Amino acid sequence: MSTVDQSAPLLDIRNLYVQLPRGAERTHAVEDVSYTLNNNEILCVVGESGSGKSITARAIMGLLPAPHVVVDKGSIDFNGESLTTVKEARMREIRGGEISMIFQEPMTALNPVMTIGKQIDEVIRFHTKTRKKHRRQRAIDLINSVHLPDPEHIIKAYPHELSGGQRQRAMIAMALAMEPKILIADEPTTALDVTTQAQILRLIKELQQSHDTGVLFITHDFGVVADIADRVAVMQHGKIVEIGTTDQVLNHPQHPYTQALMRAVPSLTPPAVRQISTDTELSVNALTKTYKSGGGWFGLGAKERIVHAADDVSITLHKGETLGIVGESGSGKSTLARCIVRLVNADKGEILYQGVDLRPLNRKEMRPYRSKIQMVFQDPFASLNPRSKVGRIIADGPRVLGVESTEADKRAREMLELVGLDARAFDRFPHEFSGGQRQRIGIARALALEPEILVADEPVSALDVSIQAQILELLADIRERLQLSMVFITHDLRVAAQVCDRIAVMRLGKVVEAGPTSTLFSNAEHPYTQELLDAVPGRDWHPE
Repeated sequence: MSTVDQSAPLLDIRNLYVQLPRGAERTHAVEDVSYTLNNNEILCVVGESGSGKSITARAIMGLLPAPHVVVDKGSIDFNGESLTTVKEARMREIRGGEISMIFQEPMTALNPVMTIGKQIDEVIRFHTKTRKKHRRQRAIDLINSVHLPDPEHIIKAYPHELSGGQRQRAMIAMALAMEPKILIADEPTTALDVTTQAQILRLIKELQQSHDTGVLFITHDFGVVADIADRVAVMQHGKIVEIGTTDQVLNHPQHPYTQALMRAVPSLTPPAVRQISTDTELSVNALTKTYKSGGGWFGLGAKERIVHAADDVSITLHKGETLGIVGESGSGKSTLARCIVRLVNADKGEILYQGVDLRPLNRKEMRPYRSKIQMVFQDPFASLNPRSKVGRIIADGPRVLGVESTEADKRAREMLELVGLDARAFDRFPHEFSGGQRQRIGIARALALEPEILVADEPVSALDVSIQAQILELLADIRERLQLSMVFITHDLRVAAQVCDRIAVMRLGKVVEAGPTSTLFSNAEHPYTQELLDAVPGRDWHPE
């Protein structure tokens, strides 16, 4: 058996083309892509949705949805072995054994009916002949290595019993089970809070260094790139448009597309303070919302669990102001938003709008106020009815409130124009639009009711950096034109810095600190706020 040349790249991709099915927007998902990955190196591949980042990763893993999507031309060599011509039996040995992948969404990638321990055991059992007792100990050791608490409990737990960060750690443990030479991480921190994200990034870097692993890290977050990358490859429309060291690409970008992406990254430095009215638009006082679970029938069974999602929360929103609500998952941000718009009924407290307490109002009494406070949801895929045309989605709200159909349709067309969409969008279905366009439709639907307050719940968290910049610009423009007041919920502190006049920081259902954005970013007082700011990826990198 020939020895592997240690000076050669661990992974060598040359002139790769991945063909798309007939009728697709372009003929190739990946076109003439070439790059290498070395031992103990982290190569970040960046670009927007549809740029070909994940398709390239799946081609490496032999996970393309053949026969519809296939490698057309080019080569993928791993330690001198061609992955494009290798037999499927050998590919199964490589996959998980020598090259592992961490997927973007652990809840869909993990088997919901198998415990974490069994899923790790399955990987070890497939690739080795280790005895059950040793496999169990290996699973516990792996769970320990990714810093999960109480390994004995974790191996018996199902995915739904873990938090998002814990699920991602469990998936990393599974990916590292066979100590692979290459680890492919496909957007592994996109859906995570800033502190959990920082922990996962530190973990990946630590494991990469201790195992001498080559890491191919796919992301659209340039803060993440600044923190962990050795080299960066930028992809657009299936092609590599720029590749180089982290310093070269982030601080001295050459290609216009890379330069445009850099300009779209929100700065951590808040802009100049705006003059805001002192008139109060909305006042939330001592709001409390508690959820209970467990207990079983008649109080029998599991011990009852009480969660204080909103615990004595008080905030004030001034006319024309954007108030940011920041914090990690489970801090109570979205519960507070849903209580404000009365999608959830709070247990006690006040929601004062123009002197009227909305909290105790019944459905009929609340109806006149529904149009005044509208919500833009996080997921533009789930929040739009896939069976209704866009025009109807937007016009339905005004119709319900008594506006005649002709006038409601006219208003829907005006709202589409306001959010920068073509008039033809009126007669199309949601699935015909990109994620950014769908979010614009969601904003148009909220504005059609002529609200005075817009509650935006993570409206840009699922979007690419350039689309995110467009939506934030759109919201700022609409706020100025319509004199809207906004409650803006986010876990992205870069976004909060740019769009919020004041910020309230939530932790475990409580507001722990609140104040003007510039003050909070320059002189945070609460340890939790300081922790959030310290965890922002690429904190010390400032795009020019």
